[in-house]
Amino acid sequence: MNNCLERDFIKFDSPFAVFEFSNLLSKHLSHSIYDYEETVVLCIGTDRSTGDALGPLVGHKLEPHMFKYNNVHLIGTLDEPVHAKNLQDNIDKIKVCRPNAFILAIDASLGHNSCIGQIIIKPGPLNPGLGVNKKLPAIGNLSITGVVNVGGLMEYMVLQNTRLSLVMNMANIIAKGIDISLYKIYGSNLSKKTK
Repeated sequence: MNNCLERDFIKFDSPFAVFEFSNLLSKHLSHSIYDYEETVVLCIGTDRSTGDALGPLVGHKLEPHMFKYNNVHLIGTLDEPVHAKNLQDNIDKIKVCRPNAFILAIDASLGHNSCIGQIIIKPGPLNPGLGVNKKLPAIGNLSITGVVNVGGLMEYMVLQNTRLSLVMNMANIIAKGIDISLYKIYGSNLSKKTK
């Protein structure tokens, strides 16, 4: 369960949520992304659970924009989700194919009632499955989590009964914010590629 007071976050219902999120993300990325040859955006979750669909929805919304970036790779979409059963395989592929990649990991999370609707950015790895007491490998240089519901009791049922509206709104903000941040970082190379 996430303690929203320990990390940088924005509220999904802020009128300037995309702007606030992209600025916060750009600040975090600018500290370390330049030390890596490429970037992997890893969206974790499953389309079989409303609350856990945040990652695949972000991937789905980002997919049409990825052609713009030479060294950015997207893993995890609605069509090809990254979930508990294939997470380790995907991590192994990243290690082999993209050994010097900065990994931006995205997943849904459960948290305190006061944190629902917050999008949290934290340096360091993401711990997928933590909210539902699954032991899965940690992954990422920078992690983004969206608190979709309250944790602590009957987590699987809570995820199944999460409002799709909340998850969709958060996915929109995260996807737009990531695209804006990537544009800020890779924008100088963008015009060369799209001409």
